[in-house]
Amino acid sequence: MIDTELYEAKTLYPFQKNSVDQILKELSENGNDFNLLFQLPTGGGKTVIFSEIAKKYIADTSKKVLILTHRIELSVQTSKQLFAIGVSNKVINSEVKEINKPDEFHCFIAMVETLNNRLNDDANFIADVGLVIVDEAHYNSFRKIFQFYGNANILGVTATPLSSNKALPLNDNYNKLFVGESISSLIEGGYLSDAESYTYDVNLHGLKIGSNGDFTVNSSDVVYGNYFMQEKLLFAYEEVAVGNKTLIFNSGIDTSMRVEETFKKRGYPIRHLDSTFSDKDRKDVLSWFKTTPDAILTSVGILTTGFDEPTVETIILNRATRSLTLYHQMIGRGSRRLPNKDKFKLIDLGNNVRRFGVWQDYLNWQDAFRFPDRFLESRLSEAEDLEFEVEFEFNKIAQDALDVDILDTFNIKEVYYDCIDGGHKGKVAVEQSLENHYSVIHKGAEDYFHGLELMEMLGDHIEHRLKLYTKCITKSTPNYYKYIYETYVRQLRQKLRANLEDE
Repeated sequence: MIDTELYEAKTLYPFQKNSVDQILKELSENGNDFNLLFQLPTGGGKTVIFSEIAKKYIADTSKKVLILTHRIELSVQTSKQLFAIGVSNKVINSEVKEINKPDEFHCFIAMVETLNNRLNDDANFIADVGLVIVDEAHYNSFRKIFQFYGNANILGVTATPLSSNKALPLNDNYNKLFVGESISSLIEGGYLSDAESYTYDVNLHGLKIGSNGDFTVNSSDVVYGNYFMQEKLLFAYEEVAVGNKTLIFNSGIDTSMRVEETFKKRGYPIRHLDSTFSDKDRKDVLSWFKTTPDAILTSVGILTTGFDEPTVETIILNRATRSLTLYHQMIGRGSRRLPNKDKFKLIDLGNNVRRFGVWQDYLNWQDAFRFPDRFLESRLSEAEDLEFEVEFEFNKIAQDALDVDILDTFNIKEVYYDCIDGGHKGKVAVEQSLENHYSVIHKGAEDYFHGLELMEMLGDHIEHRLKLYTKCITKSTPNYYKYIYETYVRQLRQKLRANLEDE
């Protein structure tokens, strides 16, 4: 049961009301087979907006609304807001096996995995739904629910309209992007606090990129867990943020626990929090953080969404990320506006501002929605060339199936420059790279079809290596990269067929 006695309905700001009207107009004019994606910065009031949309949609159509979230905290928060504005609703959690008297509820809120299990048992578990609202729509886990609501409109809501999986772009499921107010306009209007950015040069050599495209936790723990990085973090805090309520984001638990230890030794009030904490322990830590004026909270992967503590005065990024979405989510935790808080501090210890630009900068989200690969590549490649040589980290499946040490010994950039210095064409480096990949696959393959499976396993590595090659040459347009990648894969497949089919 949701406790709503003390929850007051939030009055919509003018820009929020305008967004509600515009979105409802889009849905009304485009019919049932139309899906809309709505972008609004963190702190812009997405929950208030889509709750009002749900209320008006129900009144206008007499159909039900389903709201999908990925965290129970978000489900409860949404349910309270809906009750406060007079919308009867029910949260579908793991304890709800069936819905008694479904006609009593106009709106349902569910976490995606729980609802997916119920719908697989009964496709009509929640029926007569006209609108599905997806909170944090950039996560791809929601896609599995869409098949059950083919006749309903889908409204996705996110601060960053970039898919968490680059192979599954959001424009596959949404027909149009509606862009709300920008960060800068929300700051100018007095709705968000402005960020004062403090950047520190950090040596990121040693970071490795994992299969998800971001830096791995293990390599991040090695880089950020050492004594010198701990001292740099402490120095930055003491230079900029002593006495501020501070939230520190880390990549790994080991690093965060070392941060807690380092700050405690200096006598600062600090506590660590990560996803392994029980609900009780988490509530205890967050309650302490809320009520302690100069508290420092060092965390890992748990407070980027569904966490709202307006009194945060300083955000420290004690990590590097290649995710623009994560970058905005972390900084957004400090942007809540209070009467005595029109600014907050951002300390960047991961070269993230250099990688993505200042948080307040204008971003062409329409371009990101239509051409996500191009949008991200333009922000990552040049900055990373300047920062460090990225190492590729193979996942455990590849490590078990293949002799990845042979692949690690081949550095295509070094081979390229050796070829040029020796008077050979740079393309020879690609040919040698193909031989390197082939030798590893051939060594581990039982037959041709198994070889193809191993080749597919190395797809990300092939892509990573060829991108490094294109950075060495002047002819590095997206079309050229696509051509060289497709040629490489075709020739590798032909070589495997020629040598493995008869074995």
